[in-house]
Amino acid sequence: MTSGVPAAPLTDEELTALVEGLAGLPYGGEAVDQRTHALQTAWLARDAGADDELVVAAALHDIGRARPVRAEHPGLPHEVAGAEFARRRVSERAAWVIAQHVPAKRYLVATDPAYHALLSPASIASLKVQGGPMDEREAAEFAAHPLSADAVALRRWDDAAKDPDGPRLTMPDLLAAHARCGAVRRT
Repeated sequence: MTSGVPAAPLTDEELTALVEGLAGLPYGGEAVDQRTHALQTAWLARDAGADDELVVAAALHDIGRARPVRAEHPGLPHEVAGAEFARRRVSERAAWVIAQHVPAKRYLVATDPAYHALLSPASIASLKVQGGPMDEREAAEFAAHPLSADAVALRRWDDAAKDPDGPRLTMPDLLAAHARCGAVRRT
């Protein structure tokens, strides 16, 4: 676990290395690897009109599965490890959304009757491990958070980003979105 001390923001080189390091990593029985999934999720976010910070969070939502992040946060679930990393290197908002993309699936299964039918077999299997649908209290607490809509949007992009032939955000576009986030943080 980290000390909570903010680290320097990710450099372009670090972000590129993290995303490129996902190439070839399996994505839980899905037809895409982790890199394709990350860039496809980011493309879907941008296509939906998400702001740059949410596009970057979409690209990094599963970064807790990357070797260097796993090494820094051993034993943590991927969404928690990813959030710890993002909190120190990206932003608090990105960290919260990354941490909540798994609970958002549990929320959607509990609140949207049509959602379960959209899940892949691998996602249905992981839902059981993740705790199944939220109960009413959990769903109400989740929905009350001011960033819950961002987490739900990320979850839907996550679920849709499993097409090996689907569109992907390019690394130059991801780096540009990341740079714009940095410019906003500095102002």
